Amino acid sequence: MASTTDVIAAPAPAPAKPPKRPPARKMVAWLDPLTLVKTGIRSAISATIGKQADRRLLDALAAPDVKPCDVSVDAAGRPRQELWLDYVSDLGDGWNSTYAVAETVARPSLTLRDETGATHETRGGAVLVFGGDEVYPDASLLAYEERTLHPWTCALRGQRPPPHLFAVPGNHDWYDGLVSFMRLFCQGRTLSGFETCQRRSYFAAKLPHGWWLIGTDMQLESDVDQPQVSYFQELAKQMGEEDRIILCLAEPAWLVSQVRPKEGRSYLENNLDFLEEQVFGKKVSVFLAGDLHHYRRHANPEGRQKIIAGGGGAFLHPTHLPRKEAELADGFTPRKIFPSPQESQRLCWRNLGLVVSNPRFGVLTGLLYMLLAWALSVNLGGANVPQALGLVVRTALSNPGIVLISTLVILGLMGFADRRFGRWRWLVGLLHGLLHLTAAFLIAWGVSHLMGSLVDLPFRSLGRDMLSAALIFVGGFLAGPTIMGLYLLLSLNVFGAHPNEAFSSLAIPDWKNFIRLHIDKEGHLRIFPIGLRRVPRAWKRGETAREPEWVADPRDKRATPPALIEPPIVL
Repeated sequence: MASTTDVIAAPAPAPAKPPKRPPARKMVAWLDPLTLVKTGIRSAISATIGKQADRRLLDALAAPDVKPCDVSVDAAGRPRQELWLDYVSDLGDGWNSTYAVAETVARPSLTLRDETGATHETRGGAVLVFGGDEVYPDASLLAYEERTLHPWTCALRGQRPPPHLFAVPGNHDWYDGLVSFMRLFCQGRTLSGFETCQRRSYFAAKLPHGWWLIGTDMQLESDVDQPQVSYFQELAKQMGEEDRIILCLAEPAWLVSQVRPKEGRSYLENNLDFLEEQVFGKKVSVFLAGDLHHYRRHANPEGRQKIIAGGGGAFLHPTHLPRKEAELADGFTPRKIFPSPQESQRLCWRNLGLVVSNPRFGVLTGLLYMLLAWALSVNLGGANVPQALGLVVRTALSNPGIVLISTLVILGLMGFADRRFGRWRWLVGLLHGLLHLTAAFLIAWGVSHLMGSLVDLPFRSLGRDMLSAALIFVGGFLAGPTIMGLYLLLSLNVFGAHPNEAFSSLAIPDWKNFIRLHIDKEGHLRIFPIGLRRVPRAWKRGETAREPEWVADPRDKRATPPALIEPPIVL
C-alpha cells in the first residue's frame, strides 16, 4: 500500500501524430451552384455598399500621415546597398498551386535556368508584395487564414527572416467591404511571420537608389478616390528628379478592356493616365498588375515595362485572347506570354470533360433534366423519335409547368451568353438552351424505351418510376456538363467569347508565376519572371527546422522545378 508521501505519476500524454498530408483546400469550383450563388450575392452587396460608402475615406481620416515606409535602410538603420523584392498576385485559392508558389518564394535562394540555357542566381526578397485578390472566392478572416496565411506560414517556416509585406486589394478582397483586408494587412502587426507597415489599402515604400514601390486601390468601381490622389500628390513632392517608380495595380488597365470588356472600364484607364501624367509624370518605369491569371509583358522603346503576373495560385486564364491586340499607347508592344497562346488553346479542350472537374454542376443539370422529364409525365416508350417529339410538343403546350421551366432555362442561358457575341448573343443563348432541352428529351425517350423492354421483369410501378428517374438523372449528370463544356470550348476557341468562364470552370492549378526584382549596388533594376510549369500534387512533411513545413514529395515525378519564363529584364 502506497504511503501518503508517495506520488503516483500520471502517464505522459502520447505525442500527437503529425498529419500525413497538409490540410489541403481544393481550388474553387466556379460552376458549383452554391459557390455561384454565394459569390454573386456577396459581389452584389459589396458593389451596392461600395457605391454608397467608400471605406477608403474613413481609412484616410484614421491614418492621415503620408510618410512612406522606408525599406531603403535595414533594421539597424544602415542604408541598403541592394534589395530583393518578390511580387505575387492572385493567390489564396487551392493548396497545391498557392503553396507551390509560396514555397518557391520562401526559399533563401533560387538558381534558375532561362530558355537560352543560361543560369541565374536569385535570393528571396526582403520585401513581399501581394498584388491583389489575396483570397478566393470571397474575403473573410477564415478564408484568409485557410487559403492564404496558412500556406504561406508553412512555407516560410525556418527558411529566412520574415519579409516586409505589402498588399494591394483586388475585387475579391473588397467583397466584405475590405474589413478583413484592413484587419490583416493595415494595422502594423506582425502577421504570421510577416512584418506589415502600411496603414491604408494603398501604400508607398522608399527603396534604395531612388526607387519607389507604389500600390494603389481601385476599389470595385475601378476608381481612385480623392484622398488617395492627395496622398500620392504629397508623396510625389518627396521624390527626386531622377527617382523611378514600380507601380502596383489591381488590374492591368492597358489590356483588361480588350480581354474583359465591361461598362465603365474607361474609368480604370483614365485613373492610370491621371496618375502617370498628372501625379508621377514619367517616373513610372515598371507597371505590375494581376487580375489576369497568367504572365504577359509589354515594353516600349524607352525600356518601360508593363507586366501582368497573376499566377500566384488562382486558376489559369487563357492567353489566346485577344487574338489580335489593339495598339497600346506610348509604343508598348507584346514581348512574352506564358503559357503560349497555342498551349492555352489546347488546354481549352479540357472543357469536354467538364463533368469531372465540376461534378456538382452535373448534379444540377441531372436534377434539371429529371424535372423536365417529370413535368412531361408522358410515356414515350412506344413511339419513334418524330412521334415522340410531336407527343412532347403537344403535352408541353398543354402543361404550363414545362413551358415555364423551359422558358426559364432558355432565358437564363440567353443572359449567360457573352456580350462578345454582339447582336447574335440572344440567338446563341437560345440555341444553347434548345440543345439542353433536346438532350433532356432524347434521354427521357431513351429511358422510356429501356423501361418498355423491361416490361416482363417483376418491377412494381413505384420501383419502375424510381429507376426511370435515376437513369434520367444520370443522363443529365453526364450530358449537361458535356453540352456546357462544348459550348465553352467553341465559344472561346472559335468566337473568342467566354474566356473567364471557359477557364475558371477548369480550375487549372499549373502554369503559375511570380516576379522577383533586384535593385543592385549600382541602382539597376533586374526583373526575373519565374514560372512553375506544373505544380506538385503530393507533399511530405519537412524533416528539419531549416525546411518548410511541407516539401514536394519526390515521388511526384511530373512536377517541374521553377524556371525563368524569359531572360531577366534590366532597367
